[in-house]
Amino acid sequence: MNKFLIKTFFLSLMLLGLPLMGIICSGRAVTLYLEFPPTTRYVRHAPFSLSVFLGTGTLVFFLVLPFLIRLFKHSLKDNGRLIKRDFPWWGYAGILSGTVFWVLAWTRFEWFSLFQQHTFTPLWMSYILVINGASYARSKSCLMLKDPLYFLFLFPVSSVFWWFFEFLNRFVQNWYYVEVYRFSPAEYIMFASLSFSTVLPAVLSTAEFLSTFPCFFRIFSGYKINMVFKSKKIWVLLLISSVAGLSLIGIFPDQLYPLLWISPLIIIVSLQEFSEEQHIFSAPSQGDWSVIVISSLSALICGFFWEMWNYYSLAKWIYSVPYVHRYSLFEMPLLGFTGYLPFGLECAVIGSIFWKRLNREEGAYSKIFIFFQQPLKSIIPDVKR
Repeated sequence: MNKFLIKTFFLSLMLLGLPLMGIICSGRAVTLYLEFPPTTRYVRHAPFSLSVFLGTGTLVFFLVLPFLIRLFKHSLKDNGRLIKRDFPWWGYAGILSGTVFWVLAWTRFEWFSLFQQHTFTPLWMSYILVINGASYARSKSCLMLKDPLYFLFLFPVSSVFWWFFEFLNRFVQNWYYVEVYRFSPAEYIMFASLSFSTVLPAVLSTAEFLSTFPCFFRIFSGYKINMVFKSKKIWVLLLISSVAGLSLIGIFPDQLYPLLWISPLIIIVSLQEFSEEQHIFSAPSQGDWSVIVISSLSALICGFFWEMWNYYSLAKWIYSVPYVHRYSLFEMPLLGFTGYLPFGLECAVIGSIFWKRLNREEGAYSKIFIFFQQPLKSIIPDVKR
């Protein structure tokens, strides 16, 4: 069997099985955690704690402070090496469609009532067009056109990717959806998967746009922070801690909920480290933090739009975060936005894994998607293959 499929199978087994194993070992019934669609709220979260809020906020502040200092010590002016060109017509089409669906998402027109719950996907398809258009205007290239095969492949991968987080959330219930009771299980899978399919394309397209600003590479390359990314013992300790944390996340949801975002990243990267593969922390070990900064910032930017567009939408999600649920921006408590930082790294890791996989399969997938590439080449002749 293909080694990649074997690794993917065992990784999936860990992410799905560890939380369930913890629940079973604790003697609790697993039926609530497997309810579908998820409607029952069974996790009672701890109330707001000012000391935890201040402590967490202080920790996050000092973690990002070195990057903020370096950012403000250097000029953010573009060095002029990029090709500037007009914004593409399909980018304008994205602006137009995004504006229309933004209005439709936040209003309640009777004639649109049948579709009122389904504005998320067209909004984010519009965003993806716009951010790719912005990249193309700056650098004569973008993710959508530079590698259309990989770009298209991201959509189904993204659906599976986010379903993992939906599953892990069942054990901590940090967010829940309203209006889902209207859907049958089949409808919920279909509509949710469509929405989830836009996550990776949006975040990675945003990262591509940020990478058109040379200042990020200039500022965060050669940035030596003493960290032990090359120590196998540290990676073993991190892997054991992450495995144990996922096993206990359903038993201690108030204390361990941050591991929902951190543990999958650590597990994947530690397995890459043990296989002596390049991973997202390989460059920082050499002093290059640009990929870390760009990946985290891209998810944070997308997170702002996710939360903003969600706020007045009919079908939406609402948060319930223990200890720190206060001072919200839209539905998200302020400190909740820090979860987007490791999430951006996870998006980059998954994107990198599947990019390498696609490019190793010489033409295996291109035969399936070749008919997508030719229309793009006819519209814009200088598209790179």
